[in-house]
Parts: sequence; C-alpha cells; structure tokens
Amino acid sequence: MEVLKEKVEEEEEAERAERGEKMMRPMEVRKEETIMTREIVRDLERKLLEIEVPIPEKPSTFTKDAIDISKLPLSYQSNTPKEEHLLQVADNFSRQYSHLCPDRVPLFLHPVNECKVPKFVSTAIRPTLMPYPELYNWDTCAQFVSDFLSSVRLPDPLKPPPYLYSSTMVLQYQEGNCFDFSTLLCSMLIGTGYDAYCVYGYGSRDLCHMDLTREVCPLTMKPKEVVKEEEKAPPKKYAAAAEPPRGLTSRFEQAQEIKRQEATKAEEDKRLKQGEGRLMEQESAKTDPLHGLRVHSWVLVLSGKREVPESFFIDPFTARSYSTQDDHFLGIESLWNHKNYWVNMQDCWNCCKDLVFDLGDPVRWECLLLGTDKPLLSLTEEEDDGTNDDDDVENLGKEDEDKSFDMPCSWVEQIEISPEAFETRCPNGKKVIQYQRARLEKWAPYLNNNGLVCRLTTYEDLECTKTLEIKEWFQNREDMLELKHINKVTGLNIDYFKPGHPQALRVHSYTSMQPGMDRVMEFYETARVDGLIKREETPRTMTEYYQGRPDFLSYRHVSFGPRIKKLALNGAESNPRPMVKITERFFRNPAKPADEDVAERVFLILDERIQLRYHCREDHITASKREFLWRTKGDSKGNKIIMTPDMCLSFEVEPMEHTKKLLYQYEAMMKLKNEEKLSRRQAWESEQEVLEILKLREEEEAAHALTISIYDTKRNKKSKEYREAMERVTHEEHLWQVEAQLDYLAPFLAQLPPGEKLTRWQAVRLKDECLSDFKQRLIDKANLIQARFEKETQELQKQQQWYQENQVTLTPEDEDLYLSYCSQAMFRIRILEQRLNRHKELAPLKYLALEEKLNKDPRLVELLKVFV
Repeated sequence: MEVLKEKVEEEEEAERAERGEKMMRPMEVRKEETIMTREIVRDLERKLLEIEVPIPEKPSTFTKDAIDISKLPLSYQSNTPKEEHLLQVADNFSRQYSHLCPDRVPLFLHPVNECKVPKFVSTAIRPTLMPYPELYNWDTCAQFVSDFLSSVRLPDPLKPPPYLYSSTMVLQYQEGNCFDFSTLLCSMLIGTGYDAYCVYGYGSRDLCHMDLTREVCPLTMKPKEVVKEEEKAPPKKYAAAAEPPRGLTSRFEQAQEIKRQEATKAEEDKRLKQGEGRLMEQESAKTDPLHGLRVHSWVLVLSGKREVPESFFIDPFTARSYSTQDDHFLGIESLWNHKNYWVNMQDCWNCCKDLVFDLGDPVRWECLLLGTDKPLLSLTEEEDDGTNDDDDVENLGKEDEDKSFDMPCSWVEQIEISPEAFETRCPNGKKVIQYQRARLEKWAPYLNNNGLVCRLTTYEDLECTKTLEIKEWFQNREDMLELKHINKVTGLNIDYFKPGHPQALRVHSYTSMQPGMDRVMEFYETARVDGLIKREETPRTMTEYYQGRPDFLSYRHVSFGPRIKKLALNGAESNPRPMVKITERFFRNPAKPADEDVAERVFLILDERIQLRYHCREDHITASKREFLWRTKGDSKGNKIIMTPDMCLSFEVEPMEHTKKLLYQYEAMMKLKNEEKLSRRQAWESEQEVLEILKLREEEEAAHALTISIYDTKRNKKSKEYREAMERVTHEEHLWQVEAQLDYLAPFLAQLPPGEKLTRWQAVRLKDECLSDFKQRLIDKANLIQARFEKETQELQKQQQWYQENQVTLTPEDEDLYLSYCSQAMFRIRILEQRLNRHKELAPLKYLALEEKLNKDPRLVELLKVFV
C-alpha cells in the first residue's frame, strides 16, 4: 500500500509540475477553475480506491436488526406529504449541484433512519431544552454528550454514513457515530438558545478517531493567575532616609545555585525533548494516507446569541472547543440546522482558516430554502454554459413550482433523559480517556463503594510507564472528602474536604498517617469556635494560625524536645512530647494603648523566662520590650525568693512610673505564669486533637461511607421502607374511611329494634327527629357564638372603664399594653360578629339541604312518598 501511495503521489507531482497548479481537495474545485481533467480525476479516484482503507468492525448492539420497528412512532416509519415534497426539492437541488459542481462529492441530504425511511437531515434535529440546569451552557451540554455516548467509527471513513438515526434511539443505545453525536448536541444547543449548526466536512485522523494521545488533558492545565496590583501606600516622611539592611548571604553562592538549578532543568528538558522527538519521528513515519479525505461531523456555534463573542467549533466526541482556524478541521462541505441547509462554496485549500461564516452571503454559502417569497434554489439563477444537451440538464434552469416552502417539523420524538440516566452519564457507568502523559477515568456516582467518580493519573514519559501523581475526585462522602492528590515522587498526600467535616477540616497534607510526622491541616475557621485556620506539624514543632478570636491571638508556635523513652508505653497519648518553647503573636487590640498591647510573647519553659514585645505606635519606629525571670527555687530556709528588680528587664519607649514598681511587675509576672499554663494546656489539647483527627481519618477511610438523599428511595433503604410503610398506612386509612363513613341516621336508627324493617310512621318520626336535632344544634351554635361575642364586649368595656379611671397615673408601658389589648379584643369581636352573621345566613340553607337529603335517602324515599 505504501508503494502504491508513493506512486500515486509521484504521478500527482508530475501532473502538477506540468500544469503549474497546486492540488486541491475534491470539494475545493470551482466551476470557473478547471484544476484537473476528468480523466485525471477518474484515474486518481481509481488509485485511491485501491488503497486498503481499514474499516473497523462495529462491535455494537446498536444495529438495524436490534431495533424493534413496530414500537416506533408513525413519524419514524413514514413521511408526511410535506416531507415527501422536501425530499423532491432536495433531489432537485442535488441534481443542480452535481451539474454545476461535477468535481464535488455528493451532498449529505437525506440518509435513511432506523426504519429505512429517507429523512432530510435538518428534520433530524429536535431542539430541546433539558430540565437540568447543568445542561444550560454549551460546555456542560457537550461534556454530557461526550460522556453519555460511546463513539463508533464511520463504516467508510471517506463517505458520510448511509443512515442517520434519531436522537431518541441514540440515547437509548448510548452510542453513535460523529453525525449522531453532532445531531444530538445541536438539538440540545439550539434548545438552550445557541445558534448551532451540524457540519459535514473533513477532519484529521486524531479528530475522527477520538485520539487524544497528543493532546494535553484540560485538568492538568493550571489556570492563569490574575495578579492584582496592590495599592501602594504613600511613602512616609523619613522612609527614604532609612537604608534597608544589607543581605548577609553570598551573591556568588546564590548565582552558583541558580546555575546548578538551571543546568539540572535544562538536562531534564533535553531528555524529555529527546523522548518526545523519538515518538514524534515514529508518529511522522505513520503518515495518514487519507489525510484530508476523512469525513467527520462536528458542531458550529455562531456568535451573537447567548452572548457568544466569537464563532467556534465543538468536537462532539471530546466536548472540546476549537477556533474556526484550527488545523484539525480540514474542510467543510455543508452545514445545517433545523431550519435550512447550506453548501459551502468557498475554497478550503487553507483548511477552514479563510472561511467566512456569513450564511446570508449567497456567493459563499448556497442555501436550500430561500424563504416564502423567493425561489427555492438560487442555483437555478446561474447561467448555463450551453454544453449540456440532455433533457434533464435543460430542466435544471426551471424554477420550482412551489414558491413558498418551510422546513417541516422534526420527525423525532421529544428528547428525554431520565434522572437515572443523567446521573449515570457514562455507558455502563465508566469511561476512560487517554491523553498525552495522562489517563482520565470517570465513573458514575455510587458505582464505586468509596464514592470515587474521577481519577486523573499523570505520567513522566509519553509511554505512560512512570507515574508522577494521581488525583481522585469523590462525591457523596460522609466525611466530605472531595479530592485526594497523591504525589508519587515526593510521597505527599493532600486531601481536600467540603464544608461539613466533623472536625471542620478543609485540607490535610501529609506523608504518613503516623502521629508526630510532617503534616499540614487547614480548617474552615467559621465552623470552629477557636478560629483555627491552619496547623503545621513536624516531629519537633507545631505551628497554629488563628483569626477572629476575642483574645486577638493570631499565631502559636510550640517547640518540643525529644520524648522520654521510658514513658513510651501506651503510645503518643500517654507519652506527650515535652514542650521547650511557646511563641504566641497577637493582632492589634484597638481598645488598649500600643505600649500595653502585647504583640508577641515567648515562654522559654526550660530557661524559666518570659519575653514580651508590645505593638509599635504609628509614630514610632521601635516597640517596648519586657523580659521576666522566673525563679522557682527557694533560699536555704525553704522560703520563696521575693520579687527583685533584676527579675524584670524592660525597655520602654516612653517610661511610666507605675511600670517600675515591683508590685506591678510581680502581678504581671504571676498573670503571665497563669497564661503560660493555659498556653501549655491549649498546646496539649491541640496535640490530642491531632491524634483524634488521625484516628477519625483512619476510620473514615476504612468505612468510606456514602451519604444518600432521603429523596433517593432507590438507594436509601430506610427512606424506601418508610415510604412503603406510609403508603400502606395511607391506603389502609383510606379504606377505613370509605368503609366507616359517618351515617347521619345512625344515632336515630340505633333507637329502633335491630333487624326490623322501617314502617312509614317510623320513617316520618325518624325524619322529624333528625331535623329537630339538627335545628337544635344550629340554635346551640348560634347561642355559643353570641355568648362569646357578649363576653368579649363586656371585657372590652371593663378595660375601657379602667383606662378612663387610671389614665392620669398610667406609665407608657401600661398604655402600650392597653392599646395592644384593645386591638386584639376588637379583632376577636369583629371575627365573632362575622361568624354569627354568616351562621344566621347559612342555617336555613343547611336545614333545607338536610331535609332534601332525607327525602332522597334510599332508606326513606319509598316510605316518605305517601306524605309528600
């Protein structure tokens, strides 16, 4: 095949050299320019047909034999008269197009559907707005189509498919070719308001085969950070006079270190480039013999609608967007939407880079339907060259009889996606995509027991043999774990959590889950009482950062000494690390003077010293400092040493008398000693909290329990059982209510002997007693409402009389209570009055209704007829 290909290329080069012309694709030949003779074209086509085109087998259940045609709607199995008319128009258009552009490939106009019925391609688009907010934008729509369907290659890579199935059938079987992908995606995009079109053209081999091994995974691309310029504070008066301190590091050593790092990086880049070069050479050796001839379909989104600033392409296989000038797209034959069909009349010698997507320009785009007041085909307006003598060619210049014609409605049923299918996304719940130096795996929610939905594995080499890092995304985890980042080179693990973790954990970075190892924990400070933001831990130190605390603590650093081995019997809990030094820093407290507001304090536990540094005033360049020496040993008699001036060393910017007194210094030192105990206690509690978090994380990783919504009755067993029980109870209650409906005659029938048949006299008596009882109930209800009305009125009058007697001595609070009572009493009186009036109006009507009901009661109707 390679020899034949080289021979064909040599002959083509010879022909081009003789004619001095450059080769164009078959679709790029115009009527005005004759690039090749018919003999040359036929010879080239014959040689191209001799090339063995690898047609992949279609291991798919989505075949014509697998479709039960009898269950499909009538619109799938036949055409309406309007659709038949459209097919005739399309055939007429195709004949004119073949006559005027004989060197162009046939148009893709009316392939057959799953019922083997020819359907125009525009009618296969069914604009649909899905009931899912996630599918309202083009990127999420494209991603859903890419994930939901499995791609199937075209039967012949050089021709469009002879069939185009409905989107409902494609969704049912979850697979299709590029034309099926484009039709479904275009239907969804038009439904959401985009100006989208299906495109029939030519693409690269990677595009047609959905080969992303030379593409960079989008998840590995770091977003560009937008650096905001900080507002420069106005320079201080004496800032220019103060020189910055000189650096004490060697510039030569720094330069040498930079050179060493650059040399290491250059060597690594060279090694990677050599590996890439070898692979590129291997790839270049595999030149695609069908380059520029592979048929592909994608989606074009024009600018304008939905605030799209610039037109772009969407590859439905990968859901990636491309510029209209991208090299993957090698040419366009035609495009269509649900309203019309356009043929590209522009040259594609430079791929799609020079194409102008002004569909209203008849020179660049030839449309099938021109509207209701124009002829259908503008091709009929072109002049004939007079070289055709057949009768068919003579009829090409005639205008179509129908001057007004619109695109028929889509024959496809409403596109629907069930919530279960929308949640599952990928076929069988899993999909794998191979990128350059990366492998992306996707799963449906709840498919994995640990909640894993996505995994991205990046590699060092192009052969994907050396793993660099792994990223795993989770959903519906009870521990709120969202992302796990594993670096295989450094061994660093980073866990990211959503809000809601029991310990308010946000990020956990670690190399080992053993206590006392290097780790960093970040928290949601708003969910914690102590305002902890981050905790950094090493075998010898622990650093904590705070925010929003009432004591203005912002920083705590604890230094530990080595553990005492003889006490290490029951683990880290019973053998805490001895604390050597505690450093705490505080935010500025505006309620205190700067000289009394501590900025930093250091507890040197082994040296029994406490160092303080206060905040600096705005108009000062130095801050006050103070150091206390704590002596716990007594004298020779066992008495504690009293406070002496040498136990407090201080530097004060503005000395004050009361700070020099020993009593003030003694009280300050005793207060600091208590605060030291409190800080040591809090540091110990932080250590215990770390142990609790590590233990909790081990239990969570072992259990990896998932949360299930109470509305998800298919997975939530408790919710399902509760719903079924409630349905049973509701059904039983309904049956009981139906069976035990209140019989208004039951109290009166109970007075009669059981089993006896009613006589006429008993029926009349029964009716009179029922009416009399009902009348008495109406009177009692009216009396009750009247009594409540009179009672409320009397109470209001009493309160008004009391107010008149004590109006002078009342306080404002008493007046407010009186006014509130009057307002509520008037409201109750008004309601009772309305109820009484309504009762008086409805009582006669209710009495008459009951009398009529008794006369029509099947148990009394025959007996009461004599007395009517």
